[in-house]
Amino acid sequence: MFRALFSLLLALGSLIAQANSHPDPATLRSLAEHPYWIALGHYEKPLIGGWRSYVDDPDFFLSDQGEHSPLAELEATLEALHADPGLADQHAQCRYPSRTRWLREQLALTELPAVTCAEYAAWYADIDPHSTVLVFPDAYLNSPSSMFGHTLLRIDSPDMQDNGTALLSYALNFGAMVEQMDNSMLYAWKGLAGGYPGQFSLLPYRDKISEYSSLENRDLWEYRLDLTPEETGRLVEHVWELRQIRFDYFFFDENCSYRLLELLEIARPGLRLIDQFPLTAIPADTVRAVKDAGMISSVNYRPSREKELLARAQPLSSRELVLARELAADTALLEDPAFQQLPAERQALIQETSYRLLRYQAVNRERDPDNAARSYQLLQAINRNPPPRLEIPTPPLPEDGHESRTWQLALGNLDGRDFAEYGLRMAYHDLNDNLDGFPLGAQIELGKLRVRQYEGNHWQLQELGLISIRSLTPRHALLKPWSWQVETGLERVAGKDGRQRLVGHLNGGGGFSWRLNDELLAYSLATLRVEHHPDFAAALSPAAGFDAGLLWRNGAGNLLLEASADYFHNGEIRRHIGLTQQLELDRNLGLRLSARRQFSQLDTPRNEVMLQLRWYHY
Repeated sequence: MFRALFSLLLALGSLIAQANSHPDPATLRSLAEHPYWIALGHYEKPLIGGWRSYVDDPDFFLSDQGEHSPLAELEATLEALHADPGLADQHAQCRYPSRTRWLREQLALTELPAVTCAEYAAWYADIDPHSTVLVFPDAYLNSPSSMFGHTLLRIDSPDMQDNGTALLSYALNFGAMVEQMDNSMLYAWKGLAGGYPGQFSLLPYRDKISEYSSLENRDLWEYRLDLTPEETGRLVEHVWELRQIRFDYFFFDENCSYRLLELLEIARPGLRLIDQFPLTAIPADTVRAVKDAGMISSVNYRPSREKELLARAQPLSSRELVLARELAADTALLEDPAFQQLPAERQALIQETSYRLLRYQAVNRERDPDNAARSYQLLQAINRNPPPRLEIPTPPLPEDGHESRTWQLALGNLDGRDFAEYGLRMAYHDLNDNLDGFPLGAQIELGKLRVRQYEGNHWQLQELGLISIRSLTPRHALLKPWSWQVETGLERVAGKDGRQRLVGHLNGGGGFSWRLNDELLAYSLATLRVEHHPDFAAALSPAAGFDAGLLWRNGAGNLLLEASADYFHNGEIRRHIGLTQQLELDRNLGLRLSARRQFSQLDTPRNEVMLQLRWYHY
């Protein structure tokens, strides 16, 4: 009787296992629409049409309909999980560890064939995931792909947490795959239009530190997340499924930050971070979203090599800065009596500054034996007479700055005609905007629209700005950077018969900026402009000119005094002088007062005053 009962239990267990192996259609449909399965497949459901996956690589799917059908991909996955082991490392259980684990939990799949995934096990053990750090390299204006900043993840093992060994951790990055040496304009255009595929990559964190803080002179912010070891493991587990899998890459939405938010939702189901970014995913905004979700436990700041050099040079006098530059070029000056007579503490500061200058100059260049020899001699001198510890003040956190999108409402007067103006800017900062979290003298604007309503209900498009970038980096006794600007779009300018014409234009320029004191920046740029003006005979009219001004950081906000002129080939001269003051009412609220006077040979001088309310959000 006992034997019969045992056989009955075995048969019952076999029936249960078969039932679990082939769940009923209602269960399959429910699992296929489960948020976690949707996250594993990177699916979205637009307002119009059915499901689609952000993954644009057929190698990611087991079903021919998998890209557009979570149910078909689920059924194909279940079938593949039950397949004979064959080549173990190619088995679905090895290719899709996240899917395997989740379906085991949901369906109690105890009867799956035993498969040894040696390749995956070795890879996972090498990473040894324990905790996660979100890393934000600050904006880098000289690279179109990095002008909004960037985000990546650092995966720490148990013995690599804030103990000086973080450089040995792994960095998880998502970026565009640029296989050719495209120029900056082509790179920006293809990035906007999805012309590049994107892929995840896992590489030593020290390599990313070198790239961002040294080669590109970008500050790094490291945000330790409160993910548990189990959650970090789930994240890394899914990364294995995305190896060499291609996504479409777009600068504004399907970018590095958006993809990382998807991974965080895999690690901690229910976060719903990506729902906050239906249009754009600016890196600083995504960091803010993670912070608002309560996931950040601590923050570490890593200044760039340039920031370290300037901080060490800050206490030096003008004569000492000259001496530091000369010493970097000729270390024989270490033995010069004039240098030897300086107090020891001043010698230490000058030597350290010279050494940092040499290391800065060596970045991104082939190894120079002479440079290396001078660096070694300075390092020996520093060891004999070390300077005091360098303390660099931590600047405001990037996520504490204003949101990236801006709505504008203004009232103004143009030569006696009152108007109301309505505006929208998709991204993300200009010279007058609320400054916290942004560098003084940096401007990046994309997708700017301004529409005016004059008296008598007369409406007109005032401006449609595609892109406007200004990098006013001040010159220093040790560093001599260029300042530059570029802008294109449609704008209103003076025309014949007192009319304001809407013209298409492209203009840019280069020159220099100087920091007169901690709160005052002066700049002067030579400019070139090309525009299509309906009142000009030529289809395209070139002009040369200048743009100069003062930018003052005061107690109320930022004040900009600017003068510019364009001298066209047909004799037209267009000049402008303007004064703009922003009042920072709140982090995401500003009140801007501006006054402008415009001169043109096609028209009488025009005066304009405007009061504008600016509301920042994402």
